[in-house]
Amino acid sequence: MAAMKPRTGDGPMEVTKEGRSLIMRLPLEGGGRLVVEMNAAEATSLKDCLLGATE
Repeated sequence: MAAMKPRTGDGPMEVTKEGRSLIMRLPLEGGGRLVVEMNAAEATSLKDCLLGATE
């Protein structure tokens, strides 16, 4: 039987590099986290969109 890992939904916003991908984890209201996998070009595009929205 496979080992069960505890679900740790809460935590800080973070981005980690795994192989060629970047994994972004965002905490959500009400618990849980949104996990998004993207490449470097997609991360750059996201950065540009966020900068434009916050100016």
